[in-house]
Amino acid sequence: MNRRKLAHLFTAFIGAALLASAPLARAADEAPDMLIKRVSAEVLDNIKADKSVQAGDMSKVIALVDSQIMPNVNFTRMTAAAVGRNWRQASPEQQKRLQDEFKTLLVRTYSGALAQVKDQTVNVKPLRAAPTDTEVTVRTEVLGRGDPIQLDYRMEKAATGWKIYDLNVLGVWLVETYRTQFAQEISAKGIDGLIASLVQRNQANAGTAKKS
Repeated sequence: MNRRKLAHLFTAFIGAALLASAPLARAADEAPDMLIKRVSAEVLDNIKADKSVQAGDMSKVIALVDSQIMPNVNFTRMTAAAVGRNWRQASPEQQKRLQDEFKTLLVRTYSGALAQVKDQTVNVKPLRAAPTDTEVTVRTEVLGRGDPIQLDYRMEKAATGWKIYDLNVLGVWLVETYRTQFAQEISAKGIDGLIASLVQRNQANAGTAKKS
């Protein structure tokens, strides 16, 4: 795996892992850039301290995602944006399956990058936003060996605090990347075809993880 690809995998997963691990009561009145700054340090410390997470233990990785990440992410909006205009045509059951399989895909795709966490830190850039803004972009860079790596977050203000619904790794927005892939799948095989494709990819990723 080349260095740029490794950097992409690392920052993409860290992008997910840094979304938020604060209790909701604290997050509700915390500025978006301060939230990212504090949680970045906390999550990196947790990863560095947990050898099983670094080794790609999927049970530990999924537990991390479910307990620290998902309660603080608008994953419905993230999935809907990735599916695009076809989201409204999906039934509630199809929407649920799409969210479940998409989450599994992201977790399994980037879990291997955790083993690369060494001495990285995150620098949060000054926030360019008005106090009344309800959607902002928090720009950061991951610092470690080599050049800084761009990692930005699109966030929205909800009743319980700021939520992330998209992230930018090395100039590429996650939702946009998957929207192109998903549109091709839906065009060829419909919503159920996309779900089946995601299930197949997740099963293949699970099999690969067991062999490693």
